[in-house]
Amino acid sequence: MLSQNTYKCYKCGQCCRNLNGSNLYSDLHNGDGICRYLDENTNFCLIYEKRPVLCNIDKSYEIYFYKRMSKDEFYQINQKGCEVLWVKRMTK
Repeated sequence: MLSQNTYKCYKCGQCCRNLNGSNLYSDLHNGDGICRYLDENTNFCLIYEKRPVLCNIDKSYEIYFYKRMSKDEFYQINQKGCEVLWVKRMTK
């Protein structure tokens, strides 16, 4: 279980390779689902310091989700989504 107010990102890049699962990210890819700002060799964001709010888990929580759930709940939901994407990667 995650400790309070922390989110562990493993920098696998799967969230940035599966953007076509949500219309919220449609302007970040060219129809292939891979973020145009992802360096596919390193899995790092080329615009990390200026990335969109939706790509920043802490800012997303603070702006959009803080009234709907606790930060721990938000992190747990995101962690589950991360795990689903990881499994998807491993079964390809």
